[in-house]
Amino acid sequence: MFSVLPSTKVLNAKMPSGNHAAIGNDPPGVPLLVERCKAGERAALGEFYRLYRGDVTRNLQRVLGPGRGDLEDVLQDVFIEVFRAISRFRGDSKLSTWLYRVCVNVALQRLRKRKRLAEISDDQVAEPATEQTPERGLDTRRRLDAVYRILDHLAPKKRVVFVLHEIEGREPKEIAAIVGAPVLTVRTRLHYARKEFYARAALEPRLDGVPK
Repeated sequence: MFSVLPSTKVLNAKMPSGNHAAIGNDPPGVPLLVERCKAGERAALGEFYRLYRGDVTRNLQRVLGPGRGDLEDVLQDVFIEVFRAISRFRGDSKLSTWLYRVCVNVALQRLRKRKRLAEISDDQVAEPATEQTPERGLDTRRRLDAVYRILDHLAPKKRVVFVLHEIEGREPKEIAAIVGAPVLTVRTRLHYARKEFYARAALEPRLDGVPK
């Protein structure tokens, strides 16, 4: 895994605090909560949103990149899709895995939209804040900014598997379950994503020392 890529700790520092369920672990009471959501119980939908909002936000930020003004819109899109589709959740996988799949699919749609509308350009990636920022923290933010500038050049599907593997540390088999693709396909996308990313990273001064 790429040691200078944004860690969960770095990204989580930007996110609102509060109670949340870690995506990957279903907390007690989730099966009942799902059934209440399927029944259209308004209180249950609100509880579900509060339970998972923080982690969905953090996962979207890792896929889409920090400092993007559309994050809140994408977050709302995720939960709209979740509540629209939850009646079809049969429990074949953990709810957290299913939720992550929805999250990734919505993020992919947004990445494709950015590509189509040519919204990604150097001046649209937020520069790291410099006020009252320790030197080491500033360096981390600059490297983070450089990482996402490179990721903006990757095709959406390659970008997603790269983030899931290189940033989140997920294995190809788990990624395959999340993105709904064969493991071999995931490995192929990851191979080309890594090749393209590290080729670009080698030319980025702020990522000096990145393994080739």
